[in-house]
Amino acid sequence: DEYVEITNFGSEPVNLKGCVIKDISEGYPSLTFPSYILRSGKNVRVYTNKYHSEYGGFSFESWEAGWNNSSPDIATLYTAQRREVSRMNY
Repeated sequence: DEYVEITNFGSEPVNLKGCVIKDISEGYPSLTFPSYILRSGKNVRVYTNKYHSEYGGFSFESWEAGWNNSSPDIATLYTAQRREVSRMNY
């Protein structure tokens, strides 16, 4: 199953509540995080259509491929205030 992985490289925990991860090339899939504390040095995965609790338990709930199906395919992470934090080209 496809996934996007988010890592907290900072020295403090971060609450992902309201943060959005989205494929901006096609406008979907997209996920707005509920309250979730990502500790320093840890990561969380968001899967395309499955839930894996051992990796955070998040899913886009998209039953079709979301990544590496257009060129470029760009995953973007935004804060709750919609400021871009990171992007990854596939």
